[in-house]
Amino acid sequence: MPAPDASSADAARPPHDDVPAPGSGGAASSPAPGGRPSGAAGPSLNRQILALAVPAFGALIAEPLFLLADSAIIGHLGTAQLAGVGVASTLVQTVVGLMVFLAYSTTPAVARHLGGGRLAEALAVGRDGLWTAAGLGVVLAGVGAVVMRPLLSTMGAHGEVLDQATSYALWSLPGLVAMLLVLASVGVLRGLQDTTTPLVVAAAGAGLNLVLNLALVYGAHLGVAGAAIGTSLTQWAMAVTYLVMLGRRFRAQEVGLATSWGRVRSHLTVGSWLMLRTLSLRVAILLTVVVATAQGPENLAGYQLTMTVFMFLAFALDALAIAAQALLGKELGARDVSREEDRAQVRRLMHRLLRWGLGFGVVTGLVVGVLGPHLAFLFTRSEGVQAVFGAALVVVAVAQPLAAFVFVLDGVLIGAGDARYLAIAGVVNLLVYLPLLWAVLEWGGTGVGGAVWLWLAYAGGYTAVRAVTLGWRIRSSRWMFAMA
Repeated sequence: MPAPDASSADAARPPHDDVPAPGSGGAASSPAPGGRPSGAAGPSLNRQILALAVPAFGALIAEPLFLLADSAIIGHLGTAQLAGVGVASTLVQTVVGLMVFLAYSTTPAVARHLGGGRLAEALAVGRDGLWTAAGLGVVLAGVGAVVMRPLLSTMGAHGEVLDQATSYALWSLPGLVAMLLVLASVGVLRGLQDTTTPLVVAAAGAGLNLVLNLALVYGAHLGVAGAAIGTSLTQWAMAVTYLVMLGRRFRAQEVGLATSWGRVRSHLTVGSWLMLRTLSLRVAILLTVVVATAQGPENLAGYQLTMTVFMFLAFALDALAIAAQALLGKELGARDVSREEDRAQVRRLMHRLLRWGLGFGVVTGLVVGVLGPHLAFLFTRSEGVQAVFGAALVVVAVAQPLAAFVFVLDGVLIGAGDARYLAIAGVVNLLVYLPLLWAVLEWGGTGVGGAVWLWLAYAGGYTAVRAVTLGWRIRSSRWMFAMA
């Protein structure tokens, strides 16, 4: 990260022109007086953003291949098996999704210590995150073993579908601890400005998962249990890879393996706020599905296709948000935000990230808006679903720049450790969104009109409310002191 001196010449220099490259762990810079790194020649800010965001995007799209491989392999076993895995994987992925704070809380904390030239403490924070993940994984796996079947039944699984869902879910539980360890490990590496290693591990894991699932489902004739076992083994292989890799760094910096309840509790405190933020986002999506379901089968099918495109675009925006988390966290660690000139440098970084996001939003919006509606036939033969899908995509395309603004600012505030504000804002956003959804349910109708109104409410209204609450926060500099 940049290494500001007290001199006016250095204070006026654009940020990040003298920082170690992402993935270097900051070892190239030595602390300057005041705890800020003196730095050495390094890549430009734009190159750093790309060096973090591009591998992060690859890792994000590699992870869903686990579920895709399971679905493709199990789909040939029968309808009950596929339906059961659909229900069970939804439940498991919801639990894991709520635990994403293990990455999001670790990244800025590690990055901030790294930016201040405190590599050993950065790794110690990462170690605490790993212990937090392991503890939560054991608790959740234990609880899941007891309540899994009743939960699946509550979700609507019955008969053979319930049996298949229970088998898949229970055999997935041994891998739950590993899944959370992987999340925490990825958070540590992102904080160390390394998103390339998670990409390599995720890609290798996806390949291993495919091989194991084929062998266990068809070679060993274990059915859906084989798919779950294969995924669990893959997750453990990934977790062990990360633990060995990070363990070497711990030893190199003489960071002990033991932690304390106080340090773990600090992770859980930040994590609870981030979990509330994530929960509000998931509730918003869930309620949107409820309204789409009420609009009829064609609208629900069109919604599913549109959301698939929306989520793919979200992966790319999330990659920029991850870059924002890592870069902002390190920048804040390298700066003294009580000084106006240092706050100005942090804002300069934020504005650069926003320009990248808005530029991407405009480009993808144009591509999706122009091409998307004409490619609906690739996804479905139903003319009604094609019409719904095409109209909804236009709304998504127009809203892309706004979505980019939201995603990047979300990453900025996570990088600053402003978890409490994000959680409270998330609840406020959801409360504002509820009347919009109710209006669509009551007066939106069905068909193309209903789909347009629904996506105007979600991609337009809900995203706009998020933009207002996030934009309001960055008007002042209070967010820079959130983790101070």
